[in-house]
Amino acid sequence: MSDTTTRETRGFQAEVAQLLHLMVHSLYSNKEIFLRELVSNASDAGDKLRFEALADGALFEDDPELRIRVAYDREARTITITDNGIGMSRQEVIDHVGTIARSGTREFLDRLTADRAKDSHLIGQFGVGFYSAFIVADRVTLVTRRAGLTPEHGVRWESAGEGDYTVETVDKPTRGTDVILHLREGEDELLSGSRLRELLRRYSDHITVPILMRKERWDADASAQVVTDEEEQVNQASALWSRPKSEISETQYHEFYQHVAHDFEPPLAWTHAHVEGRQEYTLLLFIPQRAPFDLYDREHRRGLKLYVRRVFIMDDAEQLMPAYLRFVRGVIDSSDLPLNVSRELLQQSRDVQAIRGAAVKRVLSLLEELASGQPDKYATFWTTFGRVLKEGIAEDSANRERIASLLRFASTRGEGDEQAVSLADYVGRMKEGQTAIYYVTAEGFAAARNSPHLEIFRKLGVEVLLMYDRVDEWVVSALAEFSGTPLHSVARGDLDLSALGGEAVTPDDAAPAGQGPFLERIHAVLQDRAAAVRATTRLTDSPACLVSDEDGMSTNLLRILKAAGQAVPGSKPVLEINPTHPLVRRLQDEQDEARFADWSHILFDQATLAEGGQIEDPAAFVRRLNELMLTLAGAGGPKLWVPGA
Repeated sequence: MSDTTTRETRGFQAEVAQLLHLMVHSLYSNKEIFLRELVSNASDAGDKLRFEALADGALFEDDPELRIRVAYDREARTITITDNGIGMSRQEVIDHVGTIARSGTREFLDRLTADRAKDSHLIGQFGVGFYSAFIVADRVTLVTRRAGLTPEHGVRWESAGEGDYTVETVDKPTRGTDVILHLREGEDELLSGSRLRELLRRYSDHITVPILMRKERWDADASAQVVTDEEEQVNQASALWSRPKSEISETQYHEFYQHVAHDFEPPLAWTHAHVEGRQEYTLLLFIPQRAPFDLYDREHRRGLKLYVRRVFIMDDAEQLMPAYLRFVRGVIDSSDLPLNVSRELLQQSRDVQAIRGAAVKRVLSLLEELASGQPDKYATFWTTFGRVLKEGIAEDSANRERIASLLRFASTRGEGDEQAVSLADYVGRMKEGQTAIYYVTAEGFAAARNSPHLEIFRKLGVEVLLMYDRVDEWVVSALAEFSGTPLHSVARGDLDLSALGGEAVTPDDAAPAGQGPFLERIHAVLQDRAAAVRATTRLTDSPACLVSDEDGMSTNLLRILKAAGQAVPGSKPVLEINPTHPLVRRLQDEQDEARFADWSHILFDQATLAEGGQIEDPAAFVRRLNELMLTLAGAGGPKLWVPGA
């Protein structure tokens, strides 16, 4: 094989080059995480080999004992992390080291700023991984061979972390990967056995693969530590989740989370449980402080690692956690599942379903504890993951009531858009005679807060929940009631607030005597746009509003579906008219049929705009509105003509 076919220089994917630059300049104050990340990758390589070897034992190549070695060379100024895990082929090196084939990469880079402190948090969310090596190294060499390939299929990759890298085919007698860091000037403190041991024990003590370093002894003649040929194990190499909780410190939980989640911030909260009985398994589940960039990619989940009797089976075990809890990180270790369990078996196994149910209940219990005992932490959780948790209302009917108790919304009781009101809070504050939880849905907080549908509720002092997340439409469609109290949209169906006192009236009372023909006259104009026209019980200040049928789709949901390109059933809203409003009174006296028609359309379009919708013919609306203003100003001139109107 010629040099031209074995060695080539390739350019980094643009996103990688940008990320490498940020590694060096944004994470320098956290530089020691490079060792945690590289050892974590080495551990993952061992886990993957163990899993693949369940089907093909020959992959162990007469070397079944997995291990990670860490060494340093003062003269060469290098640190080497070696594993005998799964390794990589040439194509895998190009695919995984030269590119970031990951959802959210572009969004991640777009959100980076010049603020190093903020950027370090974002990079932590994204996951540092292999590229963290360039925080301390100005050149990195990677030598690897995939298990099952012959020695001549080794691969050598090298880069200075700038615009390109080289990759060539080399002989490598052993499987696995060597990562060699050529340290930058000023990083000599890392060329110390005691310093490296300190970092390994701090960040990687829980790694289940033994981490080995060569022992050192004091040489009196040289007045220095001398490296010997004898190796010693640096870490405990026991599964942290298998230890009694009383023996695990908070710091150790934090370090394990940072390993399993590839995050360098501590978790927000965690739950650790060992379950015995018909099944035996251990759960160690974490809730992060910050959301990953692919949080809203429901198909891309890598939160949970599945072990069977402390043998790694797979990550991204989506069968063990529903999509609405995809932010959860951690491990599940079963003593009962077979070692050769497949994803298909996971889907069909009753044991897996039982473990999944228990894991979900553990997470919900943890959230309930935060909500009741640590409201500040729960507020952080809700801001970060609340919209995802809301998906559970539609997806998890078995736990719907528990999830509902964890939901938070903004309401007319407060001034800002903070979602801090629980359904239990709302029910506890309901007015005497109130029989429903009232809510309004809209595309944004401002549209919800200023919805004309709220006018009568403000007048009567009745609190209304403001729902402005897109997922809220699915929440209210699946959540008919909470603790026996029904949810009722203020923009749907007939509204009877007479039991709450004030000046609430029924629709028949709302229309003055003889107004039926007037409403019929408007409906005749708007029959292609409105299902009906009736007098309102909702409005006190606005001239009109749109209302959906009690059992039909809300106008907001129809807009969302149309924007998503979904086919929606043909449905028309009801136009409710406020008979006491001056514009409506003026319209009643209008005898010019053409002007009456124009002003009727204006009322409909205004009602559409008031609830955050888009009008079908903006040019016609502008023409009609200009004419109305001229008429009300006394001009009464000829109609304005707008091209295309």
